[in-house]
Amino acid sequence: QVQLVESGGGLVQAGGSLRLSCAASGLTFSRFAMGWFRQAPGKEREFVAAISWSGGNTYYASSVKGRFTISRDNAKNTVFLQMNSLKPEDTADYYCAADPKLITTWGLYDYWGQGTQVTVSS
Repeated sequence: QVQLVESGGGLVQAGGSLRLSCAASGLTFSRFAMGWFRQAPGKEREFVAAISWSGGNTYYASSVKGRFTISRDNAKNTVFLQMNSLKPEDTADYYCAADPKLITTWGLYDYWGQGTQVTVSS
């Protein structure tokens, strides 16, 4: 059974930083691309960042490029999202997802975590 478990969310002031983690089990992690998505209240889920199975390729939404960094540790079956210079508009539930293909469309991902809440106060 595939499990993705996010952690690291919380409350932070604008301009602050958080590091999200997503621990994977039940799959051959190094064969899956990983993505981070977010969903704010009343809004659709949106792409944040994605990373290839090797870590050699990354993609970012324009709204987070230069502030967020996605990385992975295949030895620990974990993907990370370092979030710097946080803004109130980054407030959302953040989800990690896994798929054999490196894609940015949330509806196409095979596996999902339960999410972790990030709140950025102004």
